[in-house]
Amino acid sequence: MRRWFLSGATGLGLFAAVLATEPAGAQQRFPSSAGELAVETVARGLERPWGLAFLPDGRMLVTERPGRLRIVGTDGRLSPAIAGVPSVVGRGQGGLLGLALDPGFAQNRLVYWSFSEARAGGNGTSVARGRLNEQGTALTAVSVIFRQMPAINSNLHFGSRLVFDRTGALFVTVGDRYSQRDQAQNPENHLGKVIRIRPEGGVPNDNPKKPGWAPEIWSIGHRNVQGAVLHPETGQLWTAEHGARGGDEVNTPKAGLNYGWPVITYGVDYSGAKIGEGTSKPGMEQPLFYWDPSIAPSGAAFYTGAAWPAWKNSLFVGALAGSMLVRLSTEGEKVTGEERLLVDIGERIRDVVQGPDGFLYLLSDEDDGKLLRVRPAR
Repeated sequence: MRRWFLSGATGLGLFAAVLATEPAGAQQRFPSSAGELAVETVARGLERPWGLAFLPDGRMLVTERPGRLRIVGTDGRLSPAIAGVPSVVGRGQGGLLGLALDPGFAQNRLVYWSFSEARAGGNGTSVARGRLNEQGTALTAVSVIFRQMPAINSNLHFGSRLVFDRTGALFVTVGDRYSQRDQAQNPENHLGKVIRIRPEGGVPNDNPKKPGWAPEIWSIGHRNVQGAVLHPETGQLWTAEHGARGGDEVNTPKAGLNYGWPVITYGVDYSGAKIGEGTSKPGMEQPLFYWDPSIAPSGAAFYTGAAWPAWKNSLFVGALAGSMLVRLSTEGEKVTGEERLLVDIGERIRDVVQGPDGFLYLLSDEDDGKLLRVRPAR
């Protein structure tokens, strides 16, 4: 584990060419270790965008936190809201959140999303799936496949990234709901956990299923995981997790393990008070990397494209509080360095996705949110 304070500065060809013609005056340039970066605005006018996924034809699905799912065309135009999305609790950190396409989307057109759902006694993170029609205007056969239990009367810490593993099972990150942080250590419920389910709902046969654990649980002791991605070579899940005041973490959650929150942490409470028992304890895992002070990490992506060969297998993490993009160099399950990028961009970066053109796409968490593309400057 390391801690850093470093700073630093195809049909796909048509797709890239179209995006390069987006409105003038929308490009900014930033330094990096791999040369100057150009940041272009692909689309704007998104209200608090949260999740991004590329469709096979190069268009993009985007969730907006108030409850809309929209398509961004290759010309940057926004579709009307797609019909069929269930109502969300659009308050605080809640709303329409994580997004993933089924690995077989080209054949079955299934889309998965997480959202804050009203329940008796409060609300909680739920996951639904539905089939996107050929016109891209509506979802059909919508069903909820997972509900975080118990419901809590809170508008905070929903977690909400969705990642399919290589077996076809679905990882779901769910937060501790803030007011119930001690429950992250209770394996009987879904608060502060990484969940693993089948794509239709239900429990995979190879989940840990430890005595006293709810069968959907993969790992425990998490605070609020808002970044999750598979390593491109190993298939291991990597996560980026919000700490309190300091103590944001990068972890590789493994079956049946305890990641410590709130018993161990490298942060303190917002009041400055100590949290838990310290920074380590037998039976609890250490993070691979942590930030102090916090950057408020959100969406994450490993880089595998050709635009920046030196950045292969780097983990890119969006920063909300830091309003920047962070690159973590990796070697196996080690973080070997940090580079802070786009530090003057002035945008809270909510999600990071590598596009089919090998460039990086970012969502900015604003009332007038943007879809941004990062490419080498020419």
